[in-house]
This record gives sequence, C-alpha cells and structure tokens, in this order.
Amino acid sequence: MVVKELDQDRMRRSGLVVPPGTHDPPPQQGIVLAVGPGLDWWEQAGVEMPVQPGDHVVFPASAGVWVEVDEERLLVCRVVELLGILESATPEPDEA
Repeated sequence: MVVKELDQDRMRRSGLVVPPGTHDPPPQQGIVLAVGPGLDWWEQAGVEMPVQPGDHVVFPASAGVWVEVDEERLLVCRVVELLGILESATPEPDEA
C-alpha cells in the first residue's frame, strides 16, 4: 500500500506536548493513497483488505520504505506494519 505522510503535530488532544529529541520517535500518521490486493490466501480465507484509499492510518517510523514521487514523500509498506486506522474513508453502517 502507499501512504502519504501527514505533518506530525506534537500537541496531543489531551494538551500534552511531545518534546523533540525523545529516544523513541512517535508513530507517524498518513492518508492511504492506494492498496494492493492483499495476500494470495486472503480471499480463500474470507479476509478482506482492512484498509482502503482515504483511510487515516498510524504507522511506526520504522515501517516500509520511503520514496519520493513528484517531490512528494510517500511510504510503501505492508498492511501488517500499520498500528491502526484512526478514521475510515467510508463510514461504518450504524448498528440498530
């Protein structure tokens, strides 16, 4: 999958400011631009790709490989390297 990195904001919702220079870099955030079909066995096992283009995701600084395309920094990584999905591109159906 291909992820466009979002600017890292050091101020958290709680008001906590993450100081620069900490030993462990904070997780990175980005928007998924493209995804592949997934692993060969996923379809036979009934597993769907958990992310789709437009999803807002979090990934560790060590994830994947960074490439530069048209002066834009993009991450190419596997879906298993993601830490989570912050916001889905398509809203989940309401459970009633």
